[in-house]
Amino acid sequence: MKRILIIQTASLGDVVLASPVIECLSHDYPQAKIDFLMKYGYEGVFRRHPKLHHVIVWDKTEKKYERLWELIKIIREKKYDAVVNLQRFASSGLITALSGSKTRIGFNKNPFSLFFTKSVKHKIGKGKNYPHEVERNLKLIESISKCDTAKMKLYPSQQDFAKVSQFKTAAYITIAPASIWFTKQYPYEKWVDFASRLHADFRIYFLGSPKEKEISDKIIKASGHANSLNLAGSLTFLESAALMKDAIMNYVNDSAPMHFASAMDANTAAVYCSTVPGFGFGPLAKKSVIIETKKRLGCKPCGLHGFKTCPKKHFDCGNTIETDQLLEIL
Repeated sequence: MKRILIIQTASLGDVVLASPVIECLSHDYPQAKIDFLMKYGYEGVFRRHPKLHHVIVWDKTEKKYERLWELIKIIREKKYDAVVNLQRFASSGLITALSGSKTRIGFNKNPFSLFFTKSVKHKIGKGKNYPHEVERNLKLIESISKCDTAKMKLYPSQQDFAKVSQFKTAAYITIAPASIWFTKQYPYEKWVDFASRLHADFRIYFLGSPKEKEISDKIIKASGHANSLNLAGSLTFLESAALMKDAIMNYVNDSAPMHFASAMDANTAAVYCSTVPGFGFGPLAKKSVIIETKKRLGCKPCGLHGFKTCPKKHFDCGNTIETDQLLEIL
């Protein structure tokens, strides 16, 4: 194979979870040009990736379907030997089906899987016997690859590490307090309590997107922790990953920063509110700790993804997690 396309146009976390597929295909096809198709806004996570030839970006913010047809035309012109679609949505399935590639691989849950040359079952549940998403993704390429043990990996540059070296002069932790979904986000008041109970000399760096800068500012102000710094929106994806690498601990929700930590094999404390690690999206760093409520809840998990509000209106899965559970890890 000389040209391969990997498709994952879902969330940022899903893109990072796709990184082992890049590792495997580049190992088995070292001379191949491997491209990656992702949603606009996330391309920085694979900036200067040593094993990717080109990152293709699909801007869905406007004229989504007009751009979809333009994208399909471009992909057909590239004449890929194989297209590997990690996403289960119709739009990515249509791209795969119309790619013109002789080898079209995707999950059977995709509405256009009928037009794939190989469709693979996507096995997901909430028990211990269900595979991690990394395993599910690697299962997808087993017909064209012998590699099945690759890990998530990001490649911050020397410049990325140099940028954050100024923050590494003393021991520190990072906190990524936000999530797109309310029910996957540890409550604001809980983050405040946690930060307020840390020693004043302890350094805390808050991470996140520009949109999440405000919540970090509020947590810092309400907690009164003088040695906190809000870096949300100030660092790139790879700079954030470089900072997480050497933290004593990285406190994250079930969201993209957790996968950043896994990709850097950085110490991880993952707070799970409405979801559970058993879905197969848990942390994979060597030192990883899962933090969940000790209260038995019949409503947890309430769904594979998060919700804008708690379906039961009490949000006990988040509110009953105790601050001591976060503190005792340190």
